[in-house]
Amino acid sequence: MVNFPENKKIILFDGVCNLCDRTVQTIIKNDKEDVFRFAPLQSDIGLQIVNERGIDTEKLDSVILIEPSVAYYNKSTAAIEIAKHLKKYRWLRFFKPLPEGFRDLVYDFIANNRYKWFGKKESCMIPTPELKDLFLK
Repeated sequence: MVNFPENKKIILFDGVCNLCDRTVQTIIKNDKEDVFRFAPLQSDIGLQIVNERGIDTEKLDSVILIEPSVAYYNKSTAAIEIAKHLKKYRWLRFFKPLPEGFRDLVYDFIANNRYKWFGKKESCMIPTPELKDLFLK
């Protein structure tokens, strides 16, 4: 069983997606309260986490937010929950009242085209030494 860092929310992301990589970099830059830790879905720890929770990565393959001992969120809800902690992006919470099905249609459209629009890497990003502690091992 994965031991999560205390009082941290875990973001699982597509480690080969350029859009996801840029999004993680943006979150890191704007996470002034040190709320988040990260793991690529393709990493050993990422796979262990989704397997422990029975998450089907065939259906959820771009972003999952885990609040240990509370819940996990995916797709548009995960994005909104993450944005609530980032001062510059808190405005995204105004989309929360929209029906989740509608929000997820928009999210899925972007997610399904992310490789075509933003490209894909051969392997997961390797965090710089300065960022290494933000990633689960």
